[in-house]
Amino acid sequence: MVPAYDITRAILLLRGHRVILDAELATLYGVSTKALNQAVKRNAERFPEDFMLRLTRAETETLNRSRIVTSSQKHRDPRFPPYAFTEHGAIMAATILNSPRAIEMSVFVVRAFVQLRELLSSNKELARRFAQLEARLDKKLAAHDEAIAAILSAIRQLMHPAAPKRRGIGFTADLNAKK
Repeated sequence: MVPAYDITRAILLLRGHRVILDAELATLYGVSTKALNQAVKRNAERFPEDFMLRLTRAETETLNRSRIVTSSQKHRDPRFPPYAFTEHGAIMAATILNSPRAIEMSVFVVRAFVQLRELLSSNKELARRFAQLEARLDKKLAAHDEAIAAILSAIRQLMHPAAPKRRGIGFTADLNAKK
């Protein structure tokens, strides 16, 4: 048995979809990649675009350079880029293979996708709460900035006091005074 945690490590994000590559899925279902792909081709009508993607040459090269993908992908015939199955595509693949192992492992595949979905939703909630905290902190900092600016202004005024008015020494007559 393969725990859902190990399967989640095989799930990749590709073109905005969480997918598992055909070689990984074939290994989980206990068949060869060739047998899986032949079964998919025989049942092409069961795999619409949102169930299965065909990788481009550039995506395949990027994955081959990645350390995440198993080494078996590097020796794959470059004329046939791998398929990537979404959650629904992986379940559909189990139904067309119709082997006891495929049916048994499909449950683990679904659990892995669900586990990833829950993890992503909890991360979104955490990001939302963090944004709220930042907004509150920004408001508090703005209020503190105003208070600090007022304190600095008061200190500057104290550093440069206005010259005190002094009375002149001796008798001075106010010549402009009205009589």
